[in-house]
Amino acid sequence: MYRLRIGNKNYSSWSLRPWVLMRMLDIVFDEDLVPFGDGAFDAVSPSGKVPCLENGEAIIWDSLGITEYLAERHAGVWPEQPLVRAWARCAAAEMHSGFAALREFCTMNCGIRVQIEPRPALDRDLKRIVELWREGLDRFGGPWLAGKTFCAVDAFFAPVAFRFQTYGIALEMRCAAYAQRLRDLAPMQEWYTAALVEPWRDPAHEEEARASGAWLADLRI
Repeated sequence: MYRLRIGNKNYSSWSLRPWVLMRMLDIVFDEDLVPFGDGAFDAVSPSGKVPCLENGEAIIWDSLGITEYLAERHAGVWPEQPLVRAWARCAAAEMHSGFAALREFCTMNCGIRVQIEPRPALDRDLKRIVELWREGLDRFGGPWLAGKTFCAVDAFFAPVAFRFQTYGIALEMRCAAYAQRLRDLAPMQEWYTAALVEPWRDPAHEEEARASGAWLADLRI
């Protein structure tokens, strides 16, 4: 049985990626949520970060590493067609390693609504995300980025759909519909509902969100 160790659902974009992928592919796992805090993950992950997947003696401690580990064992993680799979892997890898301004100025915080302050670096990141989404939807026909079926590349952009909601990012119609499609998934709704009722507040994440702009609402219970 897989055990997936994750952080707070309100904050942990990295944890969401393998979690929603496994839920969408009906890969059964036990969830172990460890709240953020100094050194909180040192005992559950070699890197001291989450997510971390355990499977017997195997320990996989990075969201992309977890994805590839699952792809070796389960169908549907990546598209079957080689060229589509290559595009999906590139887009997911770009999300995994890039978009520093998005991470800095639009930290994941599911339960709040913020009027974001304009920043050129953030605008460049948002423009690139829209380019990727348009390319995937146009080339492969939708409704998901690599075609008719949800796969890992959609999981990697799932936290972005929550970020766009939090910070009120305006999108063109097709990209807005894709972001809403992600948020409407049953596992995404489950994650969001759980995020709103979490009792924990991490000061560093809260300060990052405060620095991004004026808070319009806090929907957390």
